[in-house]
Amino acid sequence: MGVFSVEIGVGDAERRRFVPVQAAAGTGATAVTLPASILHELDVQPMETRMAECASGEVREVAVGETWVQVDGQVIWTPVVFNDEGTPPLLGMLALERAGLAADPAGQRLVPVNLTI
Repeated sequence: MGVFSVEIGVGDAERRRFVPVQAAAGTGATAVTLPASILHELDVQPMETRMAECASGEVREVAVGETWVQVDGQVIWTPVVFNDEGTPPLLGMLALERAGLAADPAGQRLVPVNLTI
């Protein structure tokens, strides 16, 4: 009940081309995490490596870049993690916050949130 799937678009740096992807939301992930092949197809380049903690508890080094992501009508610039092939795409909190959205696991949907100032 806590994790649900949403369609996002992952874009190239010029915002000319977007690839549709089904991504899990409500996972507690920080960044958008994708199989590296999707990002390579869009010519997204890694900018740095970071340590990441997986849901399994494993801690490992991952490549991180940035690109455009479409989510619920918003197009945002956000960090993306180059993950192993066969791993499920994840929609992380950074992208959701940037788009002004939050995961509603009970309703299995994304909901708008107001900025807090």
